[in-house]
Amino acid sequence: MKSIESSPLTRKLSAFVALSEVELAVLQRLHQRRKSFAAGRDLVHQGQSEQSAYILAAGWAVSYKIQPDGSRQIVDFQIPGDFLGLRSVLLHTSDHGIEPIVDIQAAEVFVSDLLEAFAQTPRLATAILWAVSRDEAMVVEHLVGMGRRDADARMAHFLLELGARLSLVGMGSRAGYACPLTQYHLADALGLSAVHVNRVLRKLREDRLVTFRNGLVTIENYEGLVELADFDPAYLDQTGPLLK
Repeated sequence: MKSIESSPLTRKLSAFVALSEVELAVLQRLHQRRKSFAAGRDLVHQGQSEQSAYILAAGWAVSYKIQPDGSRQIVDFQIPGDFLGLRSVLLHTSDHGIEPIVDIQAAEVFVSDLLEAFAQTPRLATAILWAVSRDEAMVVEHLVGMGRRDADARMAHFLLELGARLSLVGMGSRAGYACPLTQYHLADALGLSAVHVNRVLRKLREDRLVTFRNGLVTIENYEGLVELADFDPAYLDQTGPLLK
C-alpha cells in the first residue's frame, strides 16, 4: 500500500485539518481492507441492507437511482478520495445503487471501524463530516442546475466542478483532467439526451472554451467557461477552516 499521506482521502481531508500522526494512523487502518471491483458490476444495490461503506482509492464510480419506469437517474459521480455508501451504512439501507465506471480499488469500512475512529480522533470525525457535507452541497447544486441553467451552462458548470474536485486530490487543474465518463453518463447526470450532450460539447469546443475528447477534458478558456456557467465554487469549500 502506498503511504497514507499520498492517498486521495488524506489529500482531501488535509485541506480541512492538519492531520496528526495519530489521525494518519487511524486513516491507515481505515484503508487496510482494500479490494478491487470490476467496472459495470454494482458495488451497492438500491435497497440493499447490511452493507459496508467504502473509501474509493482508485477509479471512478457512479451513484444512481432506478425510477419506477426502469429508467436510471445519475445522482453523482465519485472520484478517488470519496466515500461510497457512507450514508446508507448509517441509515442501514441504501437508497441508491453504486456502480464502478472503470475497474476500481476501494477500502471496505465497517460501521464499527468508523465509530471507533470517531471516538479516537474527534478532529478526524469533524473532517469527514466536512467532506460528507460538501458532497451533499454538490447534490443540491446539481438540483439547482437542472432547474435553472440551460444545457450549455449546465455542462460548463459540471465540467468546472469536476475539475475543482479533482484538483483537490491532485488529479486535475484549471487546464484540464482525465475523465472516463461517456456522453451517456453525462446525459443521465444532466437531464439531457445523448444527442443533446453531443451538440453541447461541440458548441463548447467550437467556442474554444473546452474540449472533451478521448477521455480528456481540456479547458481552453477557463475564465470564459466560468462566465458561461456563472460558476461560484464557494459551495465546494475547497479549503475549509484548516483546523490545527
